[in-house]
Amino acid sequence: MPAVDVLIRGARVIDGSGNPWFYGDVALSGEIIMAITPPNTIASEHALEVIEAEGMVVCPGFIDIQSHSIVPLMMDGRSLSKVTQGVTTEIMGEAWTPAPYNENVQNPIGLSEYSRRLPEWTLRASTWDRFSDWLEDMVEHGVSVNIGSFLGGGTLRQLVMGLEMRTATEDELAAMRRIMAETMDDGAFGVSYALIYPPDAYTNTQELVEVCKVVAEYKGIYITHLRSEADEIFTALEEAFQIGREAKLPIEIYHLKASGKPNWDKMPSVLELINKERSLGLDVTADMYPYAASGTGLTSVLPTWIAEDGRLFDNLADPEIRELIKADVLEPKGDWEAMASKDGPHIVMPIGFQKEHNKQYIGKRLDEIADMRGQNWVDATMDLILNEGQRISTIYYSMSEDNVRMQLKEPWIKFSTDAGGFDPDWAKELGPTHPRAYGTYPKVLGQYVREEGIIPLEDAVRKMTSAVADRIGLRDRGLLRAGMKADVTLFDPKLIMDQATFENPHRLSVGVRDVWVNGKRVLEKGKHTGAKPGQFVKP
Repeated sequence: MPAVDVLIRGARVIDGSGNPWFYGDVALSGEIIMAITPPNTIASEHALEVIEAEGMVVCPGFIDIQSHSIVPLMMDGRSLSKVTQGVTTEIMGEAWTPAPYNENVQNPIGLSEYSRRLPEWTLRASTWDRFSDWLEDMVEHGVSVNIGSFLGGGTLRQLVMGLEMRTATEDELAAMRRIMAETMDDGAFGVSYALIYPPDAYTNTQELVEVCKVVAEYKGIYITHLRSEADEIFTALEEAFQIGREAKLPIEIYHLKASGKPNWDKMPSVLELINKERSLGLDVTADMYPYAASGTGLTSVLPTWIAEDGRLFDNLADPEIRELIKADVLEPKGDWEAMASKDGPHIVMPIGFQKEHNKQYIGKRLDEIADMRGQNWVDATMDLILNEGQRISTIYYSMSEDNVRMQLKEPWIKFSTDAGGFDPDWAKELGPTHPRAYGTYPKVLGQYVREEGIIPLEDAVRKMTSAVADRIGLRDRGLLRAGMKADVTLFDPKLIMDQATFENPHRLSVGVRDVWVNGKRVLEKGKHTGAKPGQFVKP
């Protein structure tokens, strides 16, 4: 028997396939899983390191299909809040990617509170002419997790059209198709649009189909934040289905939900509709996070047209345009996702204030903030965004816990964080965040598997590992199999649990003991080792 670098023995093996657990030993050699054997098959003397793991579960590392770690990884390549959940691979790119970059892109690392902290990366990002430049640069700089990405559809449109709100010309569509093809050659998993945010929201269905036809040629997928998750959710789903049919490619729906109390009872019909389309042969699946509140910018309570041509802040400062905005918010016409217009401002909790005089509002609901300021809530929203000069990270209490439990059971559901990877030591300075950044996977395993028994442990792990790998075409990860990459997570099924809450979000999860990425241990007995063996992963 050749020497084994790491021998994990005595644990229950959950291999990621959904099959029942079994007792076995897992041997790692270099970057590869060398063997999965019956217990005590490999003698200790053949291993450089033996991990005694009685009472633990050993499984593939978790793959986050909706990560927002692009900028956090530039600050801190360790991705502590993800690694302590058992995550070994982060797939980014919802709507926006920092590459490719050209002069049409207003800010190469995004409109973000991090930007001022990253002068080095801002300079480097302006040299990322191709999609792969960014990911290769990140790996060279050092990351603890594997990284890969979709091309952000908003970035694609901005590269060609800036922030213009109009139909693309044939020449512009040709340019988008060319960039899309180059990006697929560079290793993108497909294209991602978030159709409630500008400039993605300015994209019509036919433009999406034309871009997706290129993705289909490369066997990629279309992944989307639907144009509506609320009143128009069925219309939005039909649009996604149409794109899949006409472009002939798989569809993945980001963070499936029915948003807004009047829409909660639509979820059974949403699931029924997706299952019907699947039965008819349409390859459509979805992912979700296990929380009954979403998180995005405060700008999402305002109509998307205000950001046309990059004039968001100019429009908010114009008294006449403000009156038009206010009218559109208070009586929306149904052509944009009005995040607070029907449920009211009490479901909205802005948390991402950066200016000291605004931090008094952190943790308060939007109606409470408006009362404190003696304003109508729409006026308060516009003034705060204008004063902050940024979108203001916000929690929206718009979802149903019963729907979360219902969705968990669907075989085509996967789990994702919709969040970046943080370290509480520096992230607290940036203000509150959504607890999903710290707790998504342990919350599923601790609450919904162990405490409530809603889904079996093996199925939960499958939805975090092989289901994601299969969906995006990662053929060497997501399963514990000999010859696969040694991305491995070891956790205590009796202890694993999230600790982060909406009131106190910057708290690491507990119960994940050890994590290996490409055979290198990045978490040892719950502590980050500092290792950064992450690789650029491609389909």
